[in-house]
Amino acid sequence: MTQAFYDEMTTRNLGFVSEEEQTRLRDGAVFVAGVGGMGGACVQMLVRAGVGRIAIADLDDFEVSNLNRQLFAFTDTVDRPKSEVTAEGLLKINPYLRLEVLGGDWTDQLERLARDYPVIVNGCDDVAATVELYRVARRQGATVIDAWASPLPSVVRVRPTDPRPEERLGYPTVGTPWREITAEQAGEAFMKEIESVLTHSSSHAHVDLQAAAEMAAGKRKRMSFAPMVVTAGALMAGEALSLLMGRRTRTDCRGWFLNVRDARIERPLPAPLAWLKGWVVRRMMRRLLA
Repeated sequence: MTQAFYDEMTTRNLGFVSEEEQTRLRDGAVFVAGVGGMGGACVQMLVRAGVGRIAIADLDDFEVSNLNRQLFAFTDTVDRPKSEVTAEGLLKINPYLRLEVLGGDWTDQLERLARDYPVIVNGCDDVAATVELYRVARRQGATVIDAWASPLPSVVRVRPTDPRPEERLGYPTVGTPWREITAEQAGEAFMKEIESVLTHSSSHAHVDLQAAAEMAAGKRKRMSFAPMVVTAGALMAGEALSLLMGRRTRTDCRGWFLNVRDARIERPLPAPLAWLKGWVVRRMMRRLLA
């Protein structure tokens, strides 16, 4: 990368970030697993902010249904690999970007990726692959930036010493090799995440609950809406950039939700309230899934 190009590209960052912080971004490295909705929005912002080394991975092709929210989805990219299309777009922003592009074999390279890229953004919606990503990140000392399956934009930061989501939320996958995780275990794990989201946020007020129940039961595709998806990607990018620059944030392994309608931040409830609301949520979920 020529210094002159980089300096001109990032000159308007200065004032928001210092020259020393911009240098840290240039020397920083991030792996983005999944570059569809949130991951695609996040990685574009990382490149525009000046992160110098990035790896991206995705095993899917763009579909017509992606056009409603995914930033690299266009009519002429439908049926093309997401990782390939996203790579082309990122290099149009910064042709000097040190970019590694992976397809469906990215899970086989996780140990190396977590060593080479100490900041990982999880934009993957595969439960088993996500479980393995978190396990490897712990072993290799990488921090994972993630978001919940929620109709509200959210962000989570899981440091190497933090409990994994499967441990904290009680997934049935604990102790199971990731390639042996069954569809039933993955479905139950997803339901545990939904239960936590409904317990600790006002997500129920922002979505059709019957449609959400059908999605959770695997009867329809996941619901997504551009404002939520792109905002969540921006929150994830902000966390990754803060981590690279050495800035502290209040985001932790429990995460938080951005309620735009009511203009407030929603953080996890204290344990007694969480237990009570969780009981109500579980009853509601059983009724909806009946």
